[in-house]
Amino acid sequence: MEKHELIIIGGGPAGLTAAIYAGRSRLDTLLIEKAAVGGRILMSEMIENYPGFPGGVSTLELMGRMENQVKELGVKIVSEEVLGLDPAALKVNTGAGVYAAEAIILASGARPRKLNVPGETQYTGRGVSYCATCDAPFFKGKTVVIVGGGDAMAEEALYLSRFAASVSLVHRRSELRASPILQERIRQDKKIHFILNSVVSRINGNIKVESVTLKDLLSGNERDFSCDGIFVYIGQEPETGYLKGKIDLDEAGFIRAGENMSTSAAGIFACGDCRKKGFYQVVNACGDGAVAADAAYKYVTGTVKNGVK
Repeated sequence: MEKHELIIIGGGPAGLTAAIYAGRSRLDTLLIEKAAVGGRILMSEMIENYPGFPGGVSTLELMGRMENQVKELGVKIVSEEVLGLDPAALKVNTGAGVYAAEAIILASGARPRKLNVPGETQYTGRGVSYCATCDAPFFKGKTVVIVGGGDAMAEEALYLSRFAASVSLVHRRSELRASPILQERIRQDKKIHFILNSVVSRINGNIKVESVTLKDLLSGNERDFSCDGIFVYIGQEPETGYLKGKIDLDEAGFIRAGENMSTSAAGIFACGDCRKKGFYQVVNACGDGAVAADAAYKYVTGTVKNGVK
């Protein structure tokens, strides 16, 4: 069984920042990431609101810089999936074995929320997508639908418009939730059209997506809308299935954590998009990571007597 002072679960912005601060504190640190280091933010092409980068920064570049910084500090990174956690013994079980630590930081992030309508699962990868940056080139010159109302939807709609002939934005309310500057941009884009007060109730096709059924929430009427693909941006669900029954989660599965990122289990801290909070952005995920690493350092070195909120 491999032992470390600190284990960080998740290699997104929060986990990488925690690793940077832990490395600078000279904690023997292991970072476990099941997919690509950088996390799901890699599904976006650009980050426009990260401080210090006027005009934006490539997501791949920013995450790559963070990863290199972590490696320079001597933090070990392994590509494994966490299957279970023993909060009492501070042990982490992966498909490759068991790791023990003196403290653990949970930074496992979140995954895209699904519409949960007929046809969604059937046509995932055949016209249904949750990543415009990944799949937009496949829809060059085609008609697509994008569902959502926040910043992520607006950013991806603008990216899609660079490839698709037409982008129809479907939102359940009469107004979007995206920031004003992004709303200005999508309204100025002649390829982007609005279908408000509506939801997608079904995804239709044969071998691939051919149309979606739209329900008007004001009249209750439904109609089929022809399209070649649909992109879904309606929020996120936390990657916390491995924590059920282990630590305190809210009704949606997000981790409840205190001001210093401490959870209900001593020595375990949480940061980033898997933590219950009111605002989900790269910049405050990084802030979470820094606070969690500082709290973990104090816990490991005995500066505080416990890590319970």
